[in-house]
Parts: sequence; C-alpha cells; structure tokens
Amino acid sequence: MDTTKLKDRLSGKLQTQQSEPTKGKIISMPDTTALATVESGYIALSNNALDIIRENLKHQPLSFQMFDIIKSPSGGATAFTVSGLSGDEIEKQLTGIILDYSTPRAYWDTPDPIEGTPPICFSKDSLISHEGKPCNRCVYNEFGSKSNGNGGESNGKACKESVAIYLLRPDNIMPIIVRVPVSSKPTFLRYMTRLVGKMVPLSGVVTKITLEKTTNKTGQPYALYNFEAIKQLSSEEANSTKTFGKKFTEILNAADAPVIEEVA
Repeated sequence: MDTTKLKDRLSGKLQTQQSEPTKGKIISMPDTTALATVESGYIALSNNALDIIRENLKHQPLSFQMFDIIKSPSGGATAFTVSGLSGDEIEKQLTGIILDYSTPRAYWDTPDPIEGTPPICFSKDSLISHEGKPCNRCVYNEFGSKSNGNGGESNGKACKESVAIYLLRPDNIMPIIVRVPVSSKPTFLRYMTRLVGKMVPLSGVVTKITLEKTTNKTGQPYALYNFEAIKQLSSEEANSTKTFGKKFTEILNAADAPVIEEVA
C-alpha cells in the first residue's frame, strides 16, 4: 500500500468535507418528526424529543461532532468520564437503551499518531474501506501487522477496530456515543447474540455497561467492558424506542461524513 498517496487523498477528502458542509455531509432535522409519546422513565420517549431537538438547533445541521463520545479509560481504570453541563463527571456505570451501533476501523502509518491526525485508511463497518476495498484482504488486518513502537511487531492488528454504541440515557433526549475498544468487541458481540437468541432487539432492553480491570498477555492493565440487560422494555416503550431509534439512525446514515476513529 502506497501510504503517502493514500494519506494525501484522504487529507484532501476530509478538507473538502469540512469546507463544503452542505453537500450531503450533514443533514438538517426534517420538519415532520412528531412521535407518539408514552409513559416512560426516558424523557426522549415521554416527550416530543425530535421537535425539541429541531427547536434548539434553529435549523442548524445535526452532525456527529455534536454528540458526546465516551472513550475507554486508560491504565485499567474502572470508571467512565462523562461530559456534563458543569464539566466532566466520573461514573462507575452507564445505563441506557442502545439505539444502534457501528463497527468502524482505521489505520495510521505510525504506531503513535498525534491526537487529531486523520487515518490514512478507514471503514465504517470493518468490511469495506472508504475506497471500496475488502478489509479482510488487507495486510493491515492481519494479526502481527501492528508495530510495538520499538521497530518490532506485536500480535495485534495495525488497523484499529472498535464499536461505537449510541446509548440513550433516561435524562437526555440525545444519545451519547460509547467507544468500545477492540479488546471488548467480542464481549459486546456475545451480549448482542444472547439477545438475538431470546428474540429481543438491542433497543428492547435497558443495558448496563461496566468496566473490569484486567491485564493483557504482557501484563499491561486495561479495562474490559461488561454488558448486562437489567430490564426489558414494555411493548409500548419498545415500539416508541424503535421509532425514535429509526429516525435517529436515518439522520446519521444520511450523513456522508465518515465516523473517523479517534486517536486514543
């Protein structure tokens, strides 16, 4: 892979997206967004949430940059840092309804990129790259392709995977994005599969997300994500959540701008 040419093309594409925000890169809230309200502990379901969002935005576009992103803590810490109106808050667990999720991945040509540096290759779904190439045939998707930072190779993949969960919490009509690292991706997929086995959609339960300190093969500590269904929604709540989630994901999917994996 000619990383220099690829990096130049991607940088040009990102600059075009930033300078032309009205050409399909972001989408305004539609005028017809009324939802049926239900009796619920979730204010997004018991109020006309999408109308409130539209009123506050004053017809400004809704983009990914407006959502709070909860990153994985470093050093095996077992608490999340969540942005609040008065600053950052520390929370031991995150509880809410998973409206949707995506499985992005990204590749940098350096083992320690500077924060904010765009990747030279990325994928929204971990299947097809932004250039239309299959990820499963890429050399950077092979175990052992990741540099250990000392000129050698590790057992990991050079292309960084993650899961982006759109979590709706009781006291907010806007979901947060919970960034789950690749080390906990199998845990999330198993949780999702268990719900499938019970014929329960992800958006049909209240999910609790917690962190557990553990170590990798080299003894380095990291936080392992755990997922637990603590309540099944009533049929009325589930239907309302499904409708709200569908409109929300339509807005996100209509945006042509990629969800770029952030440098940890």
